[in-house]
Amino acid sequence: MEVNAMNNLIIRSKAPLRLGLAGGGTDIADYYNRFGGFVLNATVDMYAHCTIEPNDSGKIEFIAADLDKKEEYAAEEKLPVSSILPLHCGIYNRIVANFAKKPLSFKMTTYSDAPAGSGLGSSSTMVVAIIKAYEEWLNLPLGEYDIAALAYKIEREDIGLAGGKQDQYAATFGGFNFMEFYESERVIVNPLRLKRWIRNELEASLVLYYTGVSRESANIINEQIKHTQKGDSKNIESMHEMKRQAVFMKEALLKGDFKGFSGCLLNGWLAKKNAAASISNSFLDELYQYAIDNGAESAKISGAGGGGFMMIYCNPCKRIALIRALKEKQNTENRLGMALTPSFTEIGTQAWTIYNN
Repeated sequence: MEVNAMNNLIIRSKAPLRLGLAGGGTDIADYYNRFGGFVLNATVDMYAHCTIEPNDSGKIEFIAADLDKKEEYAAEEKLPVSSILPLHCGIYNRIVANFAKKPLSFKMTTYSDAPAGSGLGSSSTMVVAIIKAYEEWLNLPLGEYDIAALAYKIEREDIGLAGGKQDQYAATFGGFNFMEFYESERVIVNPLRLKRWIRNELEASLVLYYTGVSRESANIINEQIKHTQKGDSKNIESMHEMKRQAVFMKEALLKGDFKGFSGCLLNGWLAKKNAAASISNSFLDELYQYAIDNGAESAKISGAGGGGFMMIYCNPCKRIALIRALKEKQNTENRLGMALTPSFTEIGTQAWTIYNN
């Protein structure tokens, strides 16, 4: 494959972060290979970003601007997978082995709109954004399912990070999706055609509150995997209930039944807390109750749990008062936090090329 390494060529990409609305956890292989998994999610206007600047320096430079991390290598066909930026190295190795077939020389800069451990799928979304940038640069023959599957293999097989499968597909496809996961790596992404007023109402009703607690999702997921492998009846029934709530929530959204949506959000969170002890804690339970006491109708921790962002559903007329109360709480406790009102995005990962003349 001929690689254009002109010094004035710049490739940029972005991939949207996601809200896990229901069923998260049933996209873990140990569960869906036995029972099948259902997940409902939606992407929001927060992104993972990647820029590739090809050059002829004979070097590879990785810069994770948001993490303040940097690594430099001689341009080789295979890089050592470091502990500093393992995903960047792992993706490069796959791209060269599967497509380029020769070393590449470039500078790559990445950053995310959300902090690490946010529960919005930031790590997997970054993998998708990086793959998309390579696809644009090298003109790779990759469709949406190909990009998502490759991202999953790099994270789970090449790097060995524990986790589910929804994030890669959400970032690649974008929008509201009901996803089905089955054995033999079979995935079906079903886009939901929500009426505009339903999407607007849901957007007006949500608050994303960053708890100020970052967490290692792999630790929580490993606990869930152990329970599933042991056949823990409490864990498996909790996962079954989460899957049922994903179906119920999908139906509620399509009908514009927001009382039903709120109930599914609550029931899904209660079921999720039973799946592993580390998913919640006294701080998160207290924060949940505080949100309810100040106008929220239901809430859940986005992603694996343990921290990150709490997704809160409320009457739109009470949203400002709720946000004010959350800010007062974080100021009183001197805790880092933020309250966001995200907008949904319908487009998945994108890439484009510019010329720096």
